[in-house]
Amino acid sequence: MKTILCKNESDWIDAAATFVREKITDGAVLALACGQTMGPLWDRLAGLCREGKLSFQNVRILCVTELCGVPEEKSCRFALTKGLLEKSDARPENCYFPNPDAPEDYDRLIENLGGLDLAVLGLGENCHIGYNEPGTLFDSHTHVQKLTERTRRQLLKRGFTEGDLPESAVTMGVKTLTGARDILLLARGADKAGALYQTLYAKTTSYVPSAYLQIPLNVTIVSDTNAGREL
Repeated sequence: MKTILCKNESDWIDAAATFVREKITDGAVLALACGQTMGPLWDRLAGLCREGKLSFQNVRILCVTELCGVPEEKSCRFALTKGLLEKSDARPENCYFPNPDAPEDYDRLIENLGGLDLAVLGLGENCHIGYNEPGTLFDSHTHVQKLTERTRRQLLKRGFTEGDLPESAVTMGVKTLTGARDILLLARGADKAGALYQTLYAKTTSYVPSAYLQIPLNVTIVSDTNAGREL
């Protein structure tokens, strides 16, 4: 595991975007998480596409999660589509989203595509990756996950109200994500400091899902100094 600490917002975004650009090759299979952490990265990647420095034209893009039972405009599909896909040269036919009614189909799709080349993940305050909440087993594949109250409350920052917070989400499992050939974990903000410390130093237990990222060797963490202040 390799950790990169950046001093400010610009450095943080530059480091993450450079990593993605260097890993993306023609025909790559890319898993992208959704969430507040991802927005600045999506903007930078879209800018690189406009500048001709990056192309998603032949990249297969798979969304890591989807919230269950939410309005379209609050879905992960909508966020990723508006935040990156429509602003880049990504082809709609190369973009995929998990189906809560048939989550197992997603892992079959990934296998048929030759596996994930790169998974770009955010870090939850309670150490979830994707929506693999504390208690998720390492040997988990794409599944429907009941969300913890803490995770549901975090969604208030994404425009949800008390009345429309989802109860569950479909997510790539821990086994699915750690099977990627490269993994980029992004941590941003002081509220992620404790989670980042546990990611690096906690025992690999199901109650700290992100600590499972200690197992694969191909994990890079890009953090701002606020998230890294406990290291």
